[in-house]
Amino acid sequence: MAKVIEGLYYAESHEYVRVEGGYGYIGITDYAQHALGNIVYVDMPEVDDELTAGEEFGAVESVKAASDLYAPVSGTVVEVNEDLEDTPELLNKDAFANWIAKVKLSDPGELDKLMDAKAYEAMCNK
Repeated sequence: MAKVIEGLYYAESHEYVRVEGGYGYIGITDYAQHALGNIVYVDMPEVDDELTAGEEFGAVESVKAASDLYAPVSGTVVEVNEDLEDTPELLNKDAFANWIAKVKLSDPGELDKLMDAKAYEAMCNK
């Protein structure tokens, strides 16, 4: 069973958001990294990029597939996880500890459209 963490917000496309202050840390879920297998590359946005909820902002490539990343929330990228450039497999080790992009949230109300841990877990178990 994939790990799901309470207190995060989850998108149907298997990204999560951890909110701290007015910022959101976006990454892929444990379920997503399990489904992808060994991750070999992460295509990340640039700092100052504007993300729009529901739109593509990058991709994760594994030995068996490439998967687009969709922004769960809108905001401006203030930081990317540069550790993933050299060691993308960190996502396989701990998807929740290794976020992909940090954004300044432009509309915190969008969080209400995302799932909580219980709802996400139920979706994954279908």
